[in-house]
Amino acid sequence: MFASAKLQAIICTSRIQQAEQFYGGLLGLPLKARSQGALVYDVGGTPLRVSPVPSTRPSEHTVLGFAVPDIASAITVLRERGVTFERFPSFSHDQSGVVRAPDASRVAWFRDPDGNLLSVVQYSEP
Repeated sequence: MFASAKLQAIICTSRIQQAEQFYGGLLGLPLKARSQGALVYDVGGTPLRVSPVPSTRPSEHTVLGFAVPDIASAITVLRERGVTFERFPSFSHDQSGVVRAPDASRVAWFRDPDGNLLSVVQYSEP
């Protein structure tokens, strides 16, 4: 039953106006709908529901990731829009903040206005 279900991503925000500016404006995601106070964006055919909640805490782990064909370009665009990338002491980051995984995939992390940890990743070619 669930293997054929359509996946919906959900992220919580206690700052809906800032979240709208971040996801719609800064990331450039197209707003598809507003539903019961939530913002519903389209991310490559998958709905991303940004749902208002009374309070949130910054996440310690990645809650949402964006797979892109060119991570360097994505990082450049995000930096130009004011995004700061996270660095973690247990990982070896290159100058742009990217970590190379053992399979040659590359990933970098950043946060939304609520402190949710997001990633941008370029998977290695098989």
